[in-house]
Amino acid sequence: MKSKLIHENDGERTFALIFQTGDEVVSELVAFARRERLSAARMTAIGAFRDAVLGYFDWQAKDYTKIPVREQVEVLSLIGDVARKDDEPALHAHVVLGRSDGSTLGGHLMEAHARPTLEDVLVESPAHLRKEHDPESGLALIRL
Repeated sequence: MKSKLIHENDGERTFALIFQTGDEVVSELVAFARRERLSAARMTAIGAFRDAVLGYFDWQAKDYTKIPVREQVEVLSLIGDVARKDDEPALHAHVVLGRSDGSTLGGHLMEAHARPTLEDVLVESPAHLRKEHDPESGLALIRL
């Protein structure tokens, strides 16, 4: 992954992140957030994956059901945020993927490999967001 700071003003920074074939998107995003000490950010991205693992949150089990995607897909929309959880950056991203027949699938992005690219714009906010454990859902949720 290559990154570049493309705008900075009043505590807000905007980065362009360009993933190349084979880059694992989730781990690279978390590593970037750690390196840049991000504590509150939002992102959008488009591109394509050679494979992915999505998740669907099972309310009863309080865990994600994994949905493997073992085909080339277009990233039609990837949106998400970075917040702090236990003093570490926590990524929360959802994605809609397009298949070759025009059908779509979507869910929580757990893992994915770019092919040929993923173009991500990440905007850090000067306000800080923190995630805290929510006992009802079992998830770490943003608390204002």
